[in-house]
Amino acid sequence: MAKLKITLVKSKIGQVPKNVKTIEAMGLRKIGQSIEREDSPAIRGQIQKVRHMVKVEEI
Repeated sequence: MAKLKITLVKSKIGQVPKNVKTIEAMGLRKIGQSIEREDSPAIRGQIQKVRHMVKVEEI
């Protein structure tokens, strides 16, 4: 299965609380922090909700 590299590029400050919780559930805490996750429908759904705050690359 493919992996995704997800990087937080925009601050959580001032965002809708639901989006902040989604970012934290993904494991992102600071701007510029990256995580690697397996590509799955659940992860794709989380990315879709906060797509204006993250950068996604396939590995």
